[in-house]
Amino acid sequence: MDLPAIDVEVVPEKFEDVKVEGPSFPCDLFDTEVVHKIAQALLPGLASACVDNTTGGLFRSPASVAVDIRKEMVEYLTQRSESFVAESVILEGGADTEVSEHPFDIISDFVDDFASSKRNLFSRVSGWLLSERREDRIDDFVQEMEINGFWLLDMREAVAQTLLKNVDFKNAFHCNMNFSSAEELDEHKPNCGFRSINCMNEGCNSSFCAAHKEKHDSICPFKIIPCEQHCSESLMRREMDRHCITVCPMKLVNCHFYSIGCQSTVPHCMVEQHQSDNLDSHLLYVLQVTHKDVSAEDLKRRVEQLKELSPNELAEAKNVRSLTSKVKNLESTLGPLEVTVPKTENKENTETENNENTEVTVPKIENKENTEVAVPKIENKENTETENKRNTEVAVPKTENKENTETENKENTEITVLETEKKENPETTDSVAHSS
Repeated sequence: MDLPAIDVEVVPEKFEDVKVEGPSFPCDLFDTEVVHKIAQALLPGLASACVDNTTGGLFRSPASVAVDIRKEMVEYLTQRSESFVAESVILEGGADTEVSEHPFDIISDFVDDFASSKRNLFSRVSGWLLSERREDRIDDFVQEMEINGFWLLDMREAVAQTLLKNVDFKNAFHCNMNFSSAEELDEHKPNCGFRSINCMNEGCNSSFCAAHKEKHDSICPFKIIPCEQHCSESLMRREMDRHCITVCPMKLVNCHFYSIGCQSTVPHCMVEQHQSDNLDSHLLYVLQVTHKDVSAEDLKRRVEQLKELSPNELAEAKNVRSLTSKVKNLESTLGPLEVTVPKTENKENTETENNENTEVTVPKIENKENTEVAVPKIENKENTETENKRNTEVAVPKTENKENTETENKENTEITVLETEKKENPETTDSVAHSS
């Protein structure tokens, strides 16, 4: 069932103008260092836009369009800075997007975007953007505008303050306080952290906001500070490096006897004290060079002898050459260095020889105990007796041969006697023959 329509008269409500009373005197102080840095970036950005806009043109030059492009640039930067807060909220939604919060980086991106938008067709399609000639023309036009006083620094800083105030939503680089009267504002400014002050160090002309006083003081090259190496002098920070390297009495130097073994590094003002305290070790280093094959114990005794002979003369030596000369002169008085042969070495040599002799006698003991080696000696003895017996048996026939020879000789003698008798008495021989 439809409800009956009821005519309702709509009467517009009237809102009374409500006047909101609030502060009307804002503090206009900024971080002067950041403002100056932004102002310095505006002029090269304008020169880049003018050069890229007129590249390839025959009847247009960067100077002819500078006025119009400057006006467009200021309007563009102001509009972008006013909408920066909304843009930053949108950009924060992207996971991979990194947005810088420093005002200089933000405004520099705006300047680059504007310069890119003013490029003509020729500069876009050609290799003009990557050429060295483009950079040279931009630098030349920047110098030309500075010489002619086009867009002075004060005017650029005024624009930079507006841009800084728009993008610095965290109020880290400008004062955001407002006051209800001019008197309150005047009382605030001398104590404002963004008030501009000059460096108090003599020779420094830097200007910065009061909040950065400590930061500047820590890096100011003209600040007088004590020596970093703790000497008694105080000097400017910019002269500190040269002082520490050259004339500072506390600079570290190598010992004068570094070349022969002393590896100590001592302050320059304490070199003499170091040499006096370490005279023994320096003497030992010198003797190790002149007597290379001598033991440390013998050299230490020599050091004591040298010190007893002339301690003052040795202490006067300031370097290796002078100390070596004095040592040689004193050694000529002391005579040759006495070298002792270490007993430990002789004992070791004796033990080594005994070990070698033991190793030589071992085979003899083994031959004595080894029966297999002794058996052949007995067999050789039996073989010798057998051979002697055989030689005796062989010698027997020789005796028999001797007897046979003697018998034959007797028989031959008898035959010879008979023949001789026959010649002398042939008749007797014949009678004997007949009788026989």
